[in-house]
Amino acid sequence: MFVCRKERREMVYDKVKSLADERHISIMALESKAGLKNGTIGKWRKSSPMLKNLQAVANALEVNVTELIVECEHEPINSEDDN
Repeated sequence: MFVCRKERREMVYDKVKSLADERHISIMALESKAGLKNGTIGKWRKSSPMLKNLQAVANALEVNVTELIVECEHEPINSEDDN
């Protein structure tokens, strides 16, 4: 089973924030450039972004969307729960 913990989602936000900072662009300006509503990227700290929004941000930052994605941890499924 693959599990995305809260910390993993925050890492996507942090990566976007870091790339925006490197380009001297605010999150608000990035959202505008990507065609997103104000506050959309900030919500990624608590929920996973939609792929189309992630792609729009990647395009606005001129990076591949895979640069923004953080892999989830793989956790073994407890066979006792399956019975």
